[in-house]
Amino acid sequence: MVGGGRQSQPAGPAPPSTTLVLDNGANTIKAGFVTGSRTDAPRLIPNCIARDRHRKTYVASEFEKCRDFGEIAFRRPVEKGFIVNWEAQKEIWDREFFDDKAPQKCDPSATRLVLTEQPNSLPALQAHCDQMVFEEFGFASYYRGIGPSFNAYQDIQAIFQTPREPDTTIDIPAEVMLLVDSGYSHTTVTPLLQGRPLHTAIRRLQVGGKLMTNYLARLLSVRHFDMRNEPYIVNEMKEAACYVSLDFNRDLEKTWKGTRGERREDYLTGAGIAKDYVLPDSHTRFHGILRDHEPAVSARARKGVVVTEDIMTLRNERFAVPELLFRPSDIDMHQPGLADLIMQSLSVLPIGLWPGLLANIVVVGGNTLIENFSQRLQTELLERVPDACVVRVGRPENPITSTWMGAANFAKHEHVERLAVTKQEYEENGAGWVARKFAAGLGVDS
Repeated sequence: MVGGGRQSQPAGPAPPSTTLVLDNGANTIKAGFVTGSRTDAPRLIPNCIARDRHRKTYVASEFEKCRDFGEIAFRRPVEKGFIVNWEAQKEIWDREFFDDKAPQKCDPSATRLVLTEQPNSLPALQAHCDQMVFEEFGFASYYRGIGPSFNAYQDIQAIFQTPREPDTTIDIPAEVMLLVDSGYSHTTVTPLLQGRPLHTAIRRLQVGGKLMTNYLARLLSVRHFDMRNEPYIVNEMKEAACYVSLDFNRDLEKTWKGTRGERREDYLTGAGIAKDYVLPDSHTRFHGILRDHEPAVSARARKGVVVTEDIMTLRNERFAVPELLFRPSDIDMHQPGLADLIMQSLSVLPIGLWPGLLANIVVVGGNTLIENFSQRLQTELLERVPDACVVRVGRPENPITSTWMGAANFAKHEHVERLAVTKQEYEENGAGWVARKFAAGLGVDS
């Protein structure tokens, strides 16, 4: 009888050929598939369940069918950047990915999931997320990573339009960069070294799109009429009209009415700052319209002449609202502004890293689309850093989908096979082991 050799272990299941990449933001989900070397364009899906004043409910992308945005109420599964309501999140994911009529139909048993999360998430929230992915949805393979880290898996120097030879090799992940992510819930500053976040230097500012929208609603309610129950309309107004001032005191002077009973010339003409916003009427106009300020229209309204449009004249509201990103103390928030927050982040790192980080500042998120955001940030940083340091602030072509694009590139990288967890591994080792594996991957300091 011939003795047999050691029996070979049965080969595990082949890795999934399709990856669903989800950047699960508080305002929108960015979702798309990566299959082999092909990357589909991401869809932007409202991450909410909405109900209008006629009590009709819209789930996720169904919100596109809504035509009356007055007094609309939202239920959002993500708060402060973290998924805290899985009942609502499951309903949204089912509607978009798993139902028979889902726009992006997905078979989780044959799909890998790459999911973004915010830095410094609570372990309990992470464990619950891992449990839902494997036990509720049944994905074949899964990787949960910090959103800012994925941005390193892009051609960062192309964002800065850095000249280089045509055959230059692109380093992925980028060796060093500082990622500023300003989104719906908050703003984070994350230094990255070879794609890894330096956790001790991560800083968070509790100012995001939602807070700015609420602040604008409060200003309008005091100066015009009550808009506190119109979050969608006010948010559209903010996105259309607001800009970051490059000289706040000068712009404030131009929009000053004057002493009691006075009407300064700049105030009457608008000084190039005032804009008229025509509110939607839910019948012929479903969205507002931003127009140049017309003093004659405001004068007719003051004299009681019937005007067929509801018009708000926006003056210092246009730049006072985004100013919260740079001066949160304006509303008694005891937090540093964005430039000071970056300096706080750098202060805990070796000074030898400063030149590389300051020369590679990338800003992403919806708030970075506000006019003059990058210029103001660069100007304020130049006032705070040594003269020998070069400060470059770059913004991707589409800062809203930038994190998703980085995650899609990561899904095609060799790292994903090593770092992802299979359902079989989850069942054999448990949720605690999964969390430790993710922490030992791209999630901790070198």
